[in-house]
Amino acid sequence: MEDVLALIREDGGRITMSRRIVVEVLVSAPGHLSAEELAEEVQARAPDVHLSTIYRNLEELERLGVVVHSHFGHGPSTFHLASHPHGHLVCESCGTCIEVPDSVFGSLGRSIRERYGFDIDAGHSAVLGTCSSCR
Repeated sequence: MEDVLALIREDGGRITMSRRIVVEVLVSAPGHLSAEELAEEVQARAPDVHLSTIYRNLEELERLGVVVHSHFGHGPSTFHLASHPHGHLVCESCGTCIEVPDSVFGSLGRSIRERYGFDIDAGHSAVLGTCSSCR
């Protein structure tokens, strides 16, 4: 957490109470959070922090490379620390989300780059399908 706060300071940002709480919640989160879920956690600690403040903090943290957002199908964007790049497999039946290392998409990414001249961002959107339990 202190590394994140130091990065914000180095970039000229202020460490406000709301920003500190947003970072605390993100660091302690066991997984991905939507902005609304993050807001619930932040507002449980500081009820006066508005959703717009949380969105502004998320945008700033993403610009600094601390946080990334992902899309898991039809739901809201989710946010998580950018500590380790990974992709997502999401079951369309039960909603289970499986994190997979970026390397899983290595050959697919190379194939798309060679064939279409396009670089994919495997962590930005989920690959949708059916998990083994629902199959």
